[in-house]
Amino acid sequence: MLCRWLAVLVLAGILLVIEAIAISQGTFTRDQRVLSSSLVQGSRNVSGVPAFETNVPRNVTTAVGQTAFLHCRVHQLGDKEVSWMRKRDMHILSAGILMYTSDLRFQVIHPDKSENWTLQIKSPQQRDSGVYECQVSTEPKMSLNYSLNVVEARARIIGTGDIYVKTGSLLTLTCLMSQGPHDLGTVAWYRGSQAVVTSPRSENDIEAEPRITVETEWSDALTSRLRITHAKPTDSGNYSCVPTVAERASVNVHVINGEHPAAMQHGNTAAGSPNSKTVLVMLAFLLGQLR
Repeated sequence: MLCRWLAVLVLAGILLVIEAIAISQGTFTRDQRVLSSSLVQGSRNVSGVPAFETNVPRNVTTAVGQTAFLHCRVHQLGDKEVSWMRKRDMHILSAGILMYTSDLRFQVIHPDKSENWTLQIKSPQQRDSGVYECQVSTEPKMSLNYSLNVVEARARIIGTGDIYVKTGSLLTLTCLMSQGPHDLGTVAWYRGSQAVVTSPRSENDIEAEPRITVETEWSDALTSRLRITHAKPTDSGNYSCVPTVAERASVNVHVINGEHPAAMQHGNTAAGSPNSKTVLVMLAFLLGQLR
């Protein structure tokens, strides 16, 4: 009798173990299905989240007065909203295409059905330099920073404000503009209010070099050279280098006959200043007087 009861208890224990295993396997399978379903749904959510286009210029340099554009492009925006904020004073400039600033120089450009939300700043000044933030109204908020650098680009003509050359010699004026936006534009030369351009070639000698030439080069800086060969007194006047995106620079050119003083030749030597030979002669004379 005792053996029979022991056999029943062992059998009952085996059944309980089998049932527990079956239940645990069923629960695992159910949890696995729920987890897989949530992963699939989560993947769909990730694919629909707004994303910034980062392959756009975000360090923008422009000249004073030259319209600046900050291009913010957002993919899969959905029902979210794009806004622009100026980080200097945390001022919200726009939300969507609505502007929240009384400064009419600021405007958001958003073509219909476009992913672009461009902040346009007309007639920028140096005070407008700084960081601007493009934001998307997700939770948490998404943002991308843009740096605007507004510079006062100025042209500079090498040399002094007055340049003297002899009649018949070569006059070369070199205008430089090294600070400014990447698009440095071009340069025009003027004598007074009259434009100075490369003179046409002679019909009698097409191989002869023009008497007046203007050459402009673009690299890290903008360099423009005005050359006048066989300078004449009539070439005298006020010459201006006028870049399209910078302040002009001017010099006065004097074409004179014969030799001119040392101050005119070297620019930074005062007229009538004694040279080294004169000084030596004077010292020798004084030493002779002291003996």
